[in-house]
Amino acid sequence: MIKLRFKKEMQTPRGKELLDLDLSIPSGEFITVFGESGAGKTTFLRILAGLTQPQEGFIEVDGEIWFDSLNRINRPVQQRKIGVVFQENNLFPHMTVRENLEYSCGDKSALGTIDEWIIAMGLKGLESQKPDKISGGQKQRVALIRALIRQPKVLLLDEPLSDLDMHSRLNLQDEIIKVYQKTRTTTILVSHDLSEVFKLSKKVFVIDHGKITKSGSPQEVFVNNDVSGKFKFTGEIIEIHKDGVINILTLSIGNNVTKVAASDEEIAGLTIGSKVIIAAKAFNPLILSRL
Repeated sequence: MIKLRFKKEMQTPRGKELLDLDLSIPSGEFITVFGESGAGKTTFLRILAGLTQPQEGFIEVDGEIWFDSLNRINRPVQQRKIGVVFQENNLFPHMTVRENLEYSCGDKSALGTIDEWIIAMGLKGLESQKPDKISGGQKQRVALIRALIRQPKVLLLDEPLSDLDMHSRLNLQDEIIKVYQKTRTTTILVSHDLSEVFKLSKKVFVIDHGKITKSGSPQEVFVNNDVSGKFKFTGEIIEIHKDGVINILTLSIGNNVTKVAASDEEIAGLTIGSKVIIAAKAFNPLILSRL
């Protein structure tokens, strides 16, 4: 169980704001921290990792005190058993894939798991390559292995997929799910991508101006259950086709595929892979909102 309560003054695009959080996260959960830029998401992760110190507060992880301002306890990063994957992979450019992983092991006991992880993450044959010779998705796979190889108590993912193309992003989302199912490591993802939130996490905390404003399952937090209509469901866009003045969206809904007509305004900002809510009134389906 992670129990935390702290305050930290932040400098945001809107000026100074106070990050004021008080929450608990059960061990083994996969949760997402969602919010706009400057809301406090990354500051939250940095404080949990020990990279930033709050003005006051308390952090306890599985019975261990990591930070306590009253008792002047502040465990350094290396004593917190944290794995972190940033938006930038931060791999050493002069080292090969294997050398990057070996450097991160810390002790010899973890060396034996490198080949296992390399195979599991689809990197077999790339061990001797340097970061500039592999793709963005492959770099983030290396960064993910590096974060997991020490068997951390908590895995922190700070928008690790935001710089990837859609195909790489979707593939790495699947890999993250597999890793979580294998390790059951308490995982905290920072994201502003709603489709990513729905796909990866069971619980989401929404941060706005430094405070938790909503929490619950993605469905509870983001889907308006008061929408009227004959029916309502969610789907994922798998194709967008322009037909004259309208757009035809092919949607995957569970094990079924259907088509919906939409205006340019309705699909503004949507791409293949986006998840949307579809509702119907008088049997005319329409895109109600995106997820």
